[in-house]
Amino acid sequence: MSTGPFLFEIMSEEIPARMQARAAEDLARLLTEALAAQGLSGESVRAFATSRRLCVAIDGLPLAQADLCEEKRGPKVGAPAAAVDGFLAANGATRGDLIERDTPKGRFHFLEIRRAGRPTETVLSEILADLLPRFPWPKSMRWGRGSDRWVRPVERILCLFAGAVVPVSFGGRTAGNVTAGHRFLAPDTFGVADFADYARKLRDARVILDAAERRAIIADQAQKLAAASGCTVLPDAGLLAEVAGLVEWPRVLIGKIDDAFMSVPREVLSTSMRTHQKYFSLLAADGSLAPAFLVVSNMETPDQGATVVAGNERVLRARLSDARFFWDTDRKHSLESRLPALADRIFHAKLGSMAEKAARIETLARRVAEAVPGADPGLAARAAKLAKADLSTGMVGEFPELQGVMGGYYAAEGGEPQAVVRAIARHYAPEGPDDACPDEPVAVAVAIADKIDSLAGFFAADEKPTGSRDPYALRRAGLGLIRLVLENRLRLALRPLFAAARGLYSVPNLRPEAEVTADLIAFLADRLKVHWRAEGIGHDVIAAVFARDPDDDLIRFRARIVALKDFLASEDGRNLLIAYRRAANIVRIEEKKDKRSFAGVPDAARFVTPEEKALDAALAAAGPTCEAALAAEDFAAAMTALAALRGPVDEFFAKVTVNDPDPHLRENRLMLLSRIGAAMEGVADFSRLEG
Repeated sequence: MSTGPFLFEIMSEEIPARMQARAAEDLARLLTEALAAQGLSGESVRAFATSRRLCVAIDGLPLAQADLCEEKRGPKVGAPAAAVDGFLAANGATRGDLIERDTPKGRFHFLEIRRAGRPTETVLSEILADLLPRFPWPKSMRWGRGSDRWVRPVERILCLFAGAVVPVSFGGRTAGNVTAGHRFLAPDTFGVADFADYARKLRDARVILDAAERRAIIADQAQKLAAASGCTVLPDAGLLAEVAGLVEWPRVLIGKIDDAFMSVPREVLSTSMRTHQKYFSLLAADGSLAPAFLVVSNMETPDQGATVVAGNERVLRARLSDARFFWDTDRKHSLESRLPALADRIFHAKLGSMAEKAARIETLARRVAEAVPGADPGLAARAAKLAKADLSTGMVGEFPELQGVMGGYYAAEGGEPQAVVRAIARHYAPEGPDDACPDEPVAVAVAIADKIDSLAGFFAADEKPTGSRDPYALRRAGLGLIRLVLENRLRLALRPLFAAARGLYSVPNLRPEAEVTADLIAFLADRLKVHWRAEGIGHDVIAAVFARDPDDDLIRFRARIVALKDFLASEDGRNLLIAYRRAANIVRIEEKKDKRSFAGVPDAARFVTPEEKALDAALAAAGPTCEAALAAEDFAAAMTALAALRGPVDEFFAKVTVNDPDPHLRENRLMLLSRIGAAMEGVADFSRLEG
């Protein structure tokens, strides 16, 4: 079948960088799905986005749909003539087109309806006419007098299939074979024939279509400029992706920061440059912030960017002057003096003020510190009391992402102990999978207290995460709590801490303490499945151990899980799991049949085979050994005790008939099988294991 390439581009005013990658994915997905629904598919699909255009290219689309032959069943042979005539009229056929066929339900009239496939160009035109008005932008707009909506006003549409223009109209524009290059460096329009021609001419017109290539160019130019100045670039993948979406022809330039601003904390400088100006920070050889920055320009200038750099330096001076003003002004007041202002700041409408949260964290931090080796409860309480005070500072008001960090600086200015300073600065950490976890004892205690307070409060207010919605970042808080405990190897009982945290809330209409605690333990078990996935620990292994003993000591819980995982990876473990399932299935079926339970101790006097006696003896030995090993937290020994059952279980199934004609033997043997499950489920609920 003949095929042709498809190329679609829609140009508009500037598309927000944060929307570009998703928009390209959505365009490719929606087009592919719509084509597939019409029986069309290509050999490859590529999608691209820049600050001004969305583009999709599909190779190898058939020139037309395949012809369709559809068989329709009509009335039964011998049915009234009116029924047959109605069937023919509905399908545009005559009696000469009818075919009679036998079916399991009798002999029926059939029609073979043949439809010629439509040209792909026609199908594409219809698909785009339907797709563009309902394109899923997070935010869209109307402009002029038209009713069509797009992320920004549409400037031009290019749509080609097999070299011919596909008729499409949207946003007051009609498709053609013409596009334009860089807004300033090459604004003239030009015609294109196919994707290869399009990409080549765009590059000549100062547009790099591929976002990955733009990121690579920016990273390479940035590294070279930094190295030439004896510096390195402060890594920032998010900023790199953002600026790659702001420019079509990236050119990285280096500027200077006035020495007068270098006394301001480095986080303030880098955050101000990143947030407002999209500049990259540079680090000196000793790791300190260098008095220079990188700006990504979308222009080429005759003076090699000197004018662009001068303009950006001038703007930066104004920005950093504001930051220095906040820094100087905030230091005129101590952190403690800012605590009363927290009473006017709402934590959550159902959970009270930030002042109340600070008081709760202070109490919790003192208690947590008692379980953190090396943590001073008094220092932990002091740090927790002051941890939220920087929310009332001018700097955090301007840069909310610096909360905690600025509190640490202001605490140092106020002469607080270094342990308190570091705990305030790091009490939000870890804020994501790539964020380092605090390891200083006081900081760990305060960070744990803060997260437990938030989790307990929002669960008590019935504001739990649902589906993809997690407006209060509770999943992140849960993972942060898990990391704090596991990475610092803390033997911390979480259940009483959750209960204590719930008890500290004095606001009305909250859920009971027992419900909140149970829900939080189950919530952490779900988060552990995510956390341990990278280690190859299956969710079913976690569920099996949790169902047997919802342990709130994460170190002990992990040791049990690892021991079970290793056991199941062994030959003994795999075979014993098979035997367990066989035994459990037999017992379940027979219990359902007899409408009774076979749990209990079998009668040793009724054992008539050596295999029954050997299995009974093995079970009698394994049970106490397992229990003792679990009590001593020697989980490997518990698995070894289970492994000893494999041989006797295999021999039993090989040589003993469970459903013996003698009802007494049958009952006794079913009770013996029931003991296999009881012995193994002392370690975990093996029924939850997959595979």
